Amino acid sequence: MTASVQETQAGADVRSYMQELGRRARVAARAMSRADTAAKNAALLAIAAQIEAALPALLEANAADLEAARAGGLGAALLDRLALGEKGIRGMAQGLREVAAQPDPVGEITDLKFRPSGIQVGRMRVPLGVIGIIYESRPNVTADAAALCLKAGNACILRGGSEAARSNRAIAACIAAGLEAAGLPAEAVQVVATTDRAAVGELIRMEQYVDVIVPRGGKSLIARIAAEARVPVIKHLDGICHVYVDDRADIGKAVRVAFNAKCRRYGICGAMETLLVHEAVAPYVLPQLAELYGAAGVELRGCERTRQLLPAALAATEEDWSTEYLDAILSIRVVDGLDQAIAHIEQYGSHHTDSIITEDYTRARRFLREVDSASVMVNASTQFADGGEYGLGAEIGISTDKLHARGPVGVEGLTTQKYVVLGDGSTRA
Repeated sequence: MTASVQETQAGADVRSYMQELGRRARVAARAMSRADTAAKNAALLAIAAQIEAALPALLEANAADLEAARAGGLGAALLDRLALGEKGIRGMAQGLREVAAQPDPVGEITDLKFRPSGIQVGRMRVPLGVIGIIYESRPNVTADAAALCLKAGNACILRGGSEAARSNRAIAACIAAGLEAAGLPAEAVQVVATTDRAAVGELIRMEQYVDVIVPRGGKSLIARIAAEARVPVIKHLDGICHVYVDDRADIGKAVRVAFNAKCRRYGICGAMETLLVHEAVAPYVLPQLAELYGAAGVELRGCERTRQLLPAALAATEEDWSTEYLDAILSIRVVDGLDQAIAHIEQYGSHHTDSIITEDYTRARRFLREVDSASVMVNASTQFADGGEYGLGAEIGISTDKLHARGPVGVEGLTTQKYVVLGDGSTRA
């Protein structure tokens, strides 16, 4: 058999496999749409118990993934995303329990009003159907995504990165066991078994089976999916997050927040990538932060005014202002004031998360109103941009789109609404 024939056969096999996953997901979605809150919560709690019981096996699978990733030269930030650890595994179980404790939006009827004709018109919240989720590195997404999709009454097809294949399979086994224990179809959560990249191309084009795609990963992955998908996509491309330190900021707060926003974790989309500092307080704030960043090993890249205060900082280029580092690198710009800070965020930001540090109520209100991002904060670290921190239990991703869902996407973001009309033998004149 020639190489071209082999490739054609392999492509056909992947297509057939993905189509079968889609068919099973569509059947499971119908069953999930009928499932009541008690059944869905029972499944989530059963999955949490399965994950905790399988802790040694999950650690073993994750250790094997980490070993292979290190041998393959995976970077430190991606290794951090890949690692679970006992804390991470227990965190997955806790996240499932928190989602179970969330109110169930499915079936809720709102805005029910009588019309002059005698009918009542309202809107009912319903599941989206089948959700395809494509993600890299983080195996905890497997549990988080399953939890949110199930609580919202959906089925899901999960395609994790090949570097986390062992971890994802082990978590998927826990999910299947929990679903079966609760009497719900195991096919409600399916993890794509093949690491063939053609599977992604199939998933994002299966309009007859998949209702929405949620990509979580690097910019190149998300850009490709947004360009090629035939299925609607909930996405964000970059997390170029800013903290602006105003001249009316509490310096102690500013230092604490700006350090945490960068250094708590480097490899997450809510990490600060650019620090903006008002020229009046820059001589007080920047030397303190430079000492802290230096101790943490953060490379600083600054504008000309920044380098006058911090001579050791490298010169920032135009490209730096629009770069999501996901690493121990920070761009710093000294600005004239609030107007220039907002203009910088508008020009270089990604509409993800931005924060102002100020004690001036009026300026805080202006920042909240004028910065066009999914999350806008006052006196808080950008690393709070997370579904769990927002009380969603977990998140399936963060959307910088303006339609359907924006910001961390939790259970309600995975539902839609339909109009319902209630009559009593009503006929239209």
